[in-house]
Amino acid sequence: MTTTNAYNRQPTKFDYASPTQFKFQILKLPKVEYFCTAVNIPGITLSSVQQDTPLADIPLPGVKLSFSELEMSFLVDENLENYREIHGWLTGLGFPKSRTQFKTLVDAAKDRFPVDGKSDATTDPGKVTGAPTPLGPVFSDATLNVLTSKNTANIEVRFSDMFPVALTGLNFNQQATDIDFLTATVTMKYKIYEFATKGATRTVETTS
Repeated sequence: MTTTNAYNRQPTKFDYASPTQFKFQILKLPKVEYFCTAVNIPGITLSSVQQDTPLADIPLPGVKLSFSELEMSFLVDENLENYREIHGWLTGLGFPKSRTQFKTLVDAAKDRFPVDGKSDATTDPGKVTGAPTPLGPVFSDATLNVLTSKNTANIEVRFSDMFPVALTGLNFNQQATDIDFLTATVTMKYKIYEFATKGATRTVETTS
């Protein structure tokens, strides 16, 4: 029989997390992060397997995590600069007119992190055609700072190798009865996100 001490299991923090106390920073989108109004900590899903038995099958934990997409909403400035930041990023990744659009994206972001990444060189058996181009500049790292009730930085959620996959449109309307400033939402994918205490060099992992 497992025994526990109820006194030692009491929480040490009694303040609730507020949905309005956060700051989101994404290295590749400085103008977007300034106007950010909403962002989420994505959910995660663990795969599972079934162990066959003569009776009911027994579920067992799998070994692969799936991360949900990150969605960030932001107010659009009157020059559409922050909207065009993301639009240009997507255009560079998709290069709808010319392959040089991808090269322009890489060259423009060579001074931003992450700078490392796999190569996009095409290879044939025994032969490499073209010089390797690091793909690190097409990604961006980001940090979601969760603030305390006193608006001090507390917990960091660190996202690695992020890139956009969708951007909502902008709807203009002369018949609007009130001014609702334009907002847009960008959907991001990424490699992984981890929790860390403010200023820590390493992420924090816990099972308790």
